[in-house]
Amino acid sequence: MFKDKIVPKIKIVKDGPYLVLGNIPMTKQTIIANEEGRSVKWEQGEAYPKQEEYALCRCGHSKDSPYCDGTEHKIDFEGTETANKEKYIKRAGATVGPELIITDLPELCAYARFCHREDGSVWELAEDSGNPKSRASAIQGAWDCPAGRLLAWDRTGQPIEEKLEPSIGIIEDPSYNGGVSGPIWLKGGVVIESSDGSEYEVRNQVTLCRCGESENKPFCDNTHGSIRFKAKP
Repeated sequence: MFKDKIVPKIKIVKDGPYLVLGNIPMTKQTIIANEEGRSVKWEQGEAYPKQEEYALCRCGHSKDSPYCDGTEHKIDFEGTETANKEKYIKRAGATVGPELIITDLPELCAYARFCHREDGSVWELAEDSGNPKSRASAIQGAWDCPAGRLLAWDRTGQPIEEKLEPSIGIIEDPSYNGGVSGPIWLKGGVVIESSDGSEYEVRNQVTLCRCGESENKPFCDNTHGSIRFKAKP
């Protein structure tokens, strides 16, 4: 008998960790900034050992980060999910340019800062998308946004996205606010199951809070930056 393949999934444990199912690969992802502090590229670091199932810290206090070590029980972690489950497109605003549309849902911002490009902001570039260079730069800025806050669309209403395979990135941001540990970056349409058994919208990429303090749980809201969160490896 063949073992059924498990769909890549994150199961959120009530006041507990993220259970990762389906042998999802995980690597460290570091934001590289220039001298002005502008994010310019992602640098992929070490790959974590592949496992069929594992648990990632959600409270921010594990001494074995990014993995859970049970500390949430000792600190009485309160991990109530507060994020809106309504679909992204119903809540997002839009900047409409001549050759490109950028949709934007600010509550998902993880402050990776790729939206501010050397040649202008993603929104300004969308408005100037009759210029091929501006259009390409705006699309790249949306692609580099790990949180799924930004999405580029052509004028026919088709999304312009890279095809990503299911994977997890553990974000580190050494240039922001003295150096902080960022969120968990889910790529490739990984299913997220709430602690109540319902599911969030499946998206190409989103970021999950790992400092434990987001007010938009399970998603990141950049609280890690304001509290200068640094994970304990």
